[in-house]
Amino acid sequence: MSYTDRSPIKDESDPIFSLPDGNEVVEWDNLLWQGWQSFEEGIQPGWMRPNILDSWNRSQQRGIDPHSFHYISPPADELNAIIERNAEFIQVARSVMENLLAYNPDGHINLTDAQGVTLYFCGSDLTPVGSILREDILGTNCTARCLIEQRLVYVLSGENWKLDLRKRNYQCAAAPVKDGSGKLLGVLTLTATPDNFNAHTLGTVQAAAEAVGQQLMLQRLLAEQQSILETLNEGVIVCDRHGHIKTLNRYARQIFKDIDPHAGTIDVVLRPEGGSLLTMPFCNDREIQFIPHNAEPISCLISLMPAPDDGRVLSLRENQRIRAITRRVMGVSASYTFEMIRGMSPRVQQAIFKARASSRTDSTVLLSGESGTGKELFAQAIHNASPRHHEPFIALNCGALPRDLVQSELFGYVDGAFTGSRRGGSAGKFELADGGTLFLDEIAEMPLEAQTSLLRVLQESEVVRIGAAHPIKVNVRIIAATHCNLMDAVEKGAFRRDLFYRLNVISLDIPPLRERQEDIPGLVNTFIHALCTRLKRIAPQVSPEAMHFLQAWHWPGNVRELENLVERMVNLCEGLEIGREDLPEEMTRGAVAVTAQALTSLQEHERQHVLRVVKEQKGNLRQSAQQLGISRTALYNKLKVWQVDVTSIRQD
Repeated sequence: MSYTDRSPIKDESDPIFSLPDGNEVVEWDNLLWQGWQSFEEGIQPGWMRPNILDSWNRSQQRGIDPHSFHYISPPADELNAIIERNAEFIQVARSVMENLLAYNPDGHINLTDAQGVTLYFCGSDLTPVGSILREDILGTNCTARCLIEQRLVYVLSGENWKLDLRKRNYQCAAAPVKDGSGKLLGVLTLTATPDNFNAHTLGTVQAAAEAVGQQLMLQRLLAEQQSILETLNEGVIVCDRHGHIKTLNRYARQIFKDIDPHAGTIDVVLRPEGGSLLTMPFCNDREIQFIPHNAEPISCLISLMPAPDDGRVLSLRENQRIRAITRRVMGVSASYTFEMIRGMSPRVQQAIFKARASSRTDSTVLLSGESGTGKELFAQAIHNASPRHHEPFIALNCGALPRDLVQSELFGYVDGAFTGSRRGGSAGKFELADGGTLFLDEIAEMPLEAQTSLLRVLQESEVVRIGAAHPIKVNVRIIAATHCNLMDAVEKGAFRRDLFYRLNVISLDIPPLRERQEDIPGLVNTFIHALCTRLKRIAPQVSPEAMHFLQAWHWPGNVRELENLVERMVNLCEGLEIGREDLPEEMTRGAVAVTAQALTSLQEHERQHVLRVVKEQKGNLRQSAQQLGISRTALYNKLKVWQVDVTSIRQD
C-alpha cells in the first residue's frame, strides 16, 4: 500500500482508533518511513497524525538534528536538588510503576517531572535518570507530547524525531500525573515492544498515572492533617473501637508526658475520674479530671466525638494552661466585685442595684461618670457577677490609642494587612474576649470609622480582621464607659446616633464624689487601712477638722484623687492622727476654725461656690459646668432646687 492512498492514522483522542497488530506493524513502519522521507523532501504527508506532524515541524524549526542522538542532563548538583525535591513523588510512583512493569516484563517505564527531567525508571535500561525528554531538547517523543498536550498520548517508533529512537522499534504510551487542582506534576511513560502494545496498554498507563496522582494527593492530605493535628492548641487522642490509643498529638503528649499509650485502653492509661471514655456520651466542653499512674491529677476541659470504625476522638485543654494563657495574652483580669464597692449614699446604692441587675443579662451597659469615679470598678463587678465570670475580661481605653490603631486593636489584622503589622497577624480584643466581656473605656474618643465597624459587630456578632475576607463569629458582652455627654456628641456629629442607642441599652450614672460626701469618711478609712496593711504600720485616725475639709472639697479628680491624697497623708503623717496640717494648702486656704455649725453648712458652701462660678461665667451654664467639673444637667438641677434665676445673672 502506498502512503498516497492511505487514510489518516487515527489519533488517541478519536473514540474509534486502533494500533498496529501482527503484520500491520511492519506495514505501518514502512508507511511512517515513507512519510519521513517525504517530510525531508519538503512534503507534508497528509495521512500522518496532525499532532505528530506539528511536532516534526517544530523540531525542524528548532534545528534539532534527527541523526545525532545522546541524552542531555542537568548539572549534577542541580539534578540532585531536583531528585531531592521530588523524593515523595518518586516514592509514591515507584510501587505503581513496578506493578505496571509486571504486565510488560520486557518494557521500560520512566517518570519525569513537569520539566521533562527523568526522575526514576524501572525495567529495561533505556532512559537514564536525569535525561531531559522535552521536545526542545530531544524533538518528537512520547513524553514530550504528553508534557505539551497534558493528556494520554501514544507515539509509534516511526513517529519519533530521532532516528536512533526509531531503530529501537519500541512503541510508547504516556499519561500525565496531576495533583488535586489539575496542576501537572510529571509524566509516566511506558515503552514496550509492538507485540505487548495495544489499546489496552494506553488504558493501563492512564490508570497507573491517575493512581500515582491520587496516592500522592492522599499522602499529602494525610501529612497536612497530621501537621494540623500537631499544631492544634489542644490535645487530640484517637482510639479504636476497643479503646486502644492510635494517635496522640503534640499537645496531648505534653499534658500526659509520662504515660505509655500502649499500656492498655484509653481508660486504663488516662484513668478518668467518674466515668469511662468508652461509654461516656459524646459531649462538648465537659470538665473532667484524669489521674494517670504515678502522676498528679490533671483537670481538663474535654470534647468527645465519634471516629470512623466506631472509634472515638478525645480533644482536651488543660484548665491550668487555659487560665495561664488567658492571663498572659490579655494582661488584665476582673478582680473587683460589688462587695468591694464602698458607699452608702442613695445614689451609689442605686447604681449598685442597677449594676447587679444588669449582670444577670448579656445586654450592653453604658457607664457614665466623670474621670476617677470608678467606672471600670463597676464594669469588673458586673462581669464577675455575671455567668461569664470564668471567661475573659478585656479592657481597652479608646482614648489612649492613636486613631489609626483603634480598629487593629479592636478587630485584629491578618498577615501583611499594613506596613508594620506583626508577622502572622494578630487577634483583636473582640477575639481575645470571646465568651467574656469587653470593656470599652472612653468610648466617646473612638473614631467614626471604628464606630461603624463596632456597630456591625454588635449587630452581627462577628468581626472581620483588617485585610481579611471572611468574618469570625464572636460572643462578647460589651460594657462601655464615658465621662462625656454622649448625646451632645451625637448632636455635634462626633458620635453615631445608631451606635449610641445600641450601647445605651442599660445606662448607669456613677455619681461624682462631691455629690456623695457622706461616703467620704468610709472611703478615707478604707484607703488608710488598706495602705497601712500593705506598709505594715499602724493606721492613723483622721481628726474631725481634717475630715470636714475633706468633705468640703469639690474633688475634681473624684475617688481617684481621694485615694492618692490618702496615700500622701499617710506617708507624711508623723503621728497617729491626720490633722489639718497634713492636708494640701489649697484645701485649707482661707478656712476658719471648724465649729459644729460649720460642719452642718456644707450645702451652703456648695451653693455659694456654684453661684460664684456661674456669675464669673456670666450665666453660661456650659462653661460653668466645665469649670465645676459636673454635667450641665446636674448644674441645672442644682440651680432649680436653689430657685436661682439664671436670666437675671446673664443680664447683670
